[in-house]
Amino acid sequence: MATADQVKALIRSHADGDDTRFYAIAMQVAAQAARSGHGKFAQELRELVDQVKARAKEVEPVRGPKAVPLAQPRGELAGLLTVSYPKTRVVDMALADVLRTRLDRILNEQRQRDRIREHGFVPMRKLLLVGPPGTGKTMTAAALAGELGLPLFSIQLDGLITKYMGETAAKLRLVFDAIQSTRGVYFFDEFDALGGERGSKNDVGEIRRVLNSFLQFLEQDESDSLVLGATNHVGLLDRALFRRFDAVLEYTLPTGDIAARVMRARLGLMDTSAIDWGAAVKASEGLSHAEIAMACEQAAKNAILDHSTAVCDTELVLALEERRGTHA
Repeated sequence: MATADQVKALIRSHADGDDTRFYAIAMQVAAQAARSGHGKFAQELRELVDQVKARAKEVEPVRGPKAVPLAQPRGELAGLLTVSYPKTRVVDMALADVLRTRLDRILNEQRQRDRIREHGFVPMRKLLLVGPPGTGKTMTAAALAGELGLPLFSIQLDGLITKYMGETAAKLRLVFDAIQSTRGVYFFDEFDALGGERGSKNDVGEIRRVLNSFLQFLEQDESDSLVLGATNHVGLLDRALFRRFDAVLEYTLPTGDIAARVMRARLGLMDTSAIDWGAAVKASEGLSHAEIAMACEQAAKNAILDHSTAVCDTELVLALEERRGTHA
């Protein structure tokens, strides 16, 4: 039978007018009832949901499409979340084939989440993104939101983590309440500040309690929102975090082929006929996607300031080498 959380979720989705979520939870209840031996009730509930869906489709052309509400954090949440509505798409990103395939699978599961839930399963929605800075983790959050037409909520860790005992956990509860009530992509950047390994030399009691609270909230979360954590320092994360996420996506520095794709895309509006791409790719070795893009912008602006649309081969290589110099 329905759990207390499912009953509350049904009421919330009804109050929000979120029919898709309402039907999905009802089907979860039916699947759970079937597993518990209440086959007749499960079948009746499935048939009832199908009837209501069919009626809604008949009425929908008369009512017209629902307006998509613009979510805006208010009250205490205003200091914990910022919201944006990205137009980014996965196709805009220069990704390794393996990573692109995994993102496509996540999107496919999200788009068909009702079918998956009808059979008693849950679509992937809790994702951990790991890898060096500038390799596409933040852009991935934007692309997932853009592909699914969802708001992107970025969690402000400076507002979340405080020095006062218990206050951070209380704020974290507010964030997870928002995750439950408003479907979106919720992005915890620099996640190691929150999910650092318990028992480390720098561990303090309050941070340990915060991590324990996060693990509990994440495990209990059964919403339709996507929850993303991103870190540049995967070695600092507590091992218990990994099994709470549905997938761990690994980001690496670009290969030569991907570096060339980043450069060609960023310089797409410029004349690049004079560029020796082999030399440019060699100069880009060791740089992240973001650093390569910044070097391309610098070379393009140099051309524009010289009243030209042609990017100079030497300027691009020099800009790439300057970016590498910042690592020294």
